[in-house]
Amino acid sequence: MNLQSNDFELFAVPMQFAQDAQQLAERWKALQKQAHPDRFASQGAAAQRVAMQWSVRINEAYQRLKDPLKRAAYLCELHDAPIRAEDNTAMPTAFLMEQMEWREALEEAQSQADVDALDDQVASARRAMLERCQRLLDVERDYAQAAQQVRALMFVARFSGDIDRRREQLGQ
Repeated sequence: MNLQSNDFELFAVPMQFAQDAQQLAERWKALQKQAHPDRFASQGAAAQRVAMQWSVRINEAYQRLKDPLKRAAYLCELHDAPIRAEDNTAMPTAFLMEQMEWREALEEAQSQADVDALDDQVASARRAMLERCQRLLDVERDYAQAAQQVRALMFVARFSGDIDRRREQLGQ
C-alpha cells in the first residue's frame, strides 16, 4: 500500500464511475484485514499508530468509492474539474424549473401517497442523472460537464432529505 495512491489505486479497481459494489466491499475487507492494528501489536505502539492511520485512510476511500455521488465528485476532482458546490450554483433553467415544481409538489403533499409519488419521481430522475454522469465520466470523459451533473445530483440529494422530513411530518 502506498500513501500517495488515489482511492482507485488503493482498491486496485479501474479509475471509472462504474464500479462493482460487491468487489469494492470485498477489497475493503481485505485491506482492513491487512492494516488492522491488532496485527501489529507485537511491533509496538508506533506500528499500531501507522496501522490505525492506514485503517482510517482505507475507510475514507471506501466511503468515497461506494457512494455514486461521492465517487463522481472524486473522479471530477482527480481530472481537474472541481465541483465547487459552495460557490458555483449555476444550473440549467430546465433543471431549476423542475426543482421548483418538486418543491411546490412537496409543499402541497397532503398524504403519504403524495409524498411517495414525488419520491418515486425524484428517484427516477436521480437514476437518469447517475446514468448520464456515468456516460460523461466513463465514455465521453467530459469532466467539466460531469461536475455540473454532480452539482445537480447534490441538489437532488438535499431534496430527497426534504422528502424524508415531510414524510415524517405527515406520519405524526
